[in-house]
Amino acid sequence: MKLQNTEFWVGSFHGCHDGTKVKATATCDDTRPEPYVWTCTCGASQSFPTHHDVFPTAWRHTHPTLWDQLRQRAARLLRTR
Repeated sequence: MKLQNTEFWVGSFHGCHDGTKVKATATCDDTRPEPYVWTCTCGASQSFPTHHDVFPTAWRHTHPTLWDQLRQRAARLLRTR
């Protein structure tokens, strides 16, 4: 991914989608209304107003299997018996 002159790199996340290796790159461009963006090699991308939002969503995107496992584990812990 080539950065534009107004962008700077803030992080990268490597993972897998259905057996295909992917990389999501998070950047910041203060000239945009939502300056923080992650873009994946699969073509997906999302924009956010703060860096606190961009990192967890990029991680979840590149690690969908792990995210599902964590979510299921949390649901079991919250379920009343």
